[in-house]
Amino acid sequence: MLGKVFCAIGLIALVAACDEIPTDASGPTSSAPAQASKTLRTPDQAARAFVQVTQRVEPIAERECRARTSGVNCDFRIIVDDRPNQPANAYQTLDKNNRPVIAFTIGLIAEVRNADELAFVMGHEAAHHIAGHIGRQRQNAVAGAVIFAGLATLGGANSAAVESATELGAQVGARSYSKDFELEADALGTVITHKSGYNPLVGAEFFNRIPDPGDKFLGTHPPNAARIQTVRRTAAKL
Repeated sequence: MLGKVFCAIGLIALVAACDEIPTDASGPTSSAPAQASKTLRTPDQAARAFVQVTQRVEPIAERECRARTSGVNCDFRIIVDDRPNQPANAYQTLDKNNRPVIAFTIGLIAEVRNADELAFVMGHEAAHHIAGHIGRQRQNAVAGAVIFAGLATLGGANSAAVESATELGAQVGARSYSKDFELEADALGTVITHKSGYNPLVGAEFFNRIPDPGDKFLGTHPPNAARIQTVRRTAAKL
């Protein structure tokens, strides 16, 4: 049964908690937006800003990683995911050598309005690695898979039903604390953004332009208001 458990969690554990970011220009706006850096109006400006933000955020993220962890690979590799037709998205994963990778799709780079938003998203993704969210998500997936498979076995389910229960348990387990992981990454991402010389309050304005996921049971992301409040609360202490 454990073989099936680990197969079920294999894909789940490869990428940290961030799903694709749906965009909606009709979303709510902040009542008092903070002063932002220069607005990015063209693809060329966005590309230049991405390079500049990477140069400033990467060393800060690596420094925070070394200060907050032990025995963790803190050599971040920040890349552009240029596969065609990818939605606006940023995610953190690990390469085959366990090096942390932060990837931005072209769509997301084009969607941000200023360097502060780029820096905040980058800091947020780096925070997922520093907080060990991939490993913690993997542990949660294993626990969920084992529990669901065990319950199915005790209930007399056949092998196909046990396998289905294992896959479902892995998914439920992986999602169990995903909202907490996002808020943790928002808080630490705020610190990284600030120390990199960008304004996390401006960066968090990005949440005001995407659909609110609400507070769905086993949803992967917390409500946008909770995320903005986390950023504000953390920034107030800096």
